Amino acid sequence: MTELRDQILVVEDEKDTRFILEKLLARNNYEVAMAVNGEEALEKLKTIRPKVILADWTMPVLDGIALCNILKSDERYKTIFYIILTARSSLKDRVMGLDIGADDFLVKPIENQELLARIRSGIRIFNLQNELRDIEHNKAVIEMACTIGLKINNPLSSLALSIQAIESELNPAEVVKIAEDIKIMKESTDRISKFVQELIHLQNPQLVNYIDNNRILKTE
Repeated sequence: MTELRDQILVVEDEKDTRFILEKLLARNNYEVAMAVNGEEALEKLKTIRPKVILADWTMPVLDGIALCNILKSDERYKTIFYIILTARSSLKDRVMGLDIGADDFLVKPIENQELLARIRSGIRIFNLQNELRDIEHNKAVIEMACTIGLKINNPLSSLALSIQAIESELNPAEVVKIAEDIKIMKESTDRISKFVQELIHLQNPQLVNYIDNNRILKTE
């Protein structure tokens, strides 16, 4: 089975720098995608999901700062760890990049081991953020399922009592006549009751594929 590699998107207009970064990252077992400017990077992101983006500050069409601003404002991409690469070394430039939302900042020429260390750190942060999002999502699903279950439970109990009351008020001949209907109603309320208890005590929610690209909640 092929091991899945972490993906990195390099956004760099300088051909030689792209070549060097691609070779370095591939040699360290990363899956690498390349773009020559921010506009091309946005197109690439329609089909790929990198954990880290390395983007040069100064590029034609759409530079690294503008690209960062776009991505950090978009829920789909904001957790991608964004590293700006630049020859600018002033504190003012660093502050500007970080204020835009960049996660890290490396001054060219870049030392290979430092770059790799920053990438490893970025991947760890990306993974942790997504784990936290999954935890929060599952918590929200559990709370919603419990609320729905409790809201169904009360009218369901009333319905079950009503069926019992109707059955007790009928004479034996009438009970025999509608016995099949009563049986179906009782079986239906039992199934709903079982589902309600699964919702209330849901622990590990899972969304599974259904039909027509729809997904349903798996409760067991």
